[in-house]
Amino acid sequence: MSTMKLVRMANQIASFFRSYPDDQAIHGIHDHLVAFWTPNMRAALLADVNRGAHELDPLAAKALLTFELGKSPFEKEVAGPEQVGELGSDAG
Repeated sequence: MSTMKLVRMANQIASFFRSYPDDQAIHGIHDHLVAFWTPNMRAALLADVNRGAHELDPLAAKALLTFELGKSPFEKEVAGPEQVGELGSDAG
């Protein structure tokens, strides 16, 4: 997939989150990229950002550069009780 297409897709995600406060938008963009993009897609976009050869929305760039893009935000949601940790249960 070309980096131009990745930039366009990332800008669409950023556009969706534009109405949120910046910190929530950045987290939302990050979570989407980690959950639904392959590591190769994220790495290609990040390499493009690091080269400075992009027209990436500033919120999307910040989401890429601010957080480690390793773990899926859904991991804890589907984890067993021994892995949930802080989430715990509200049953009670």
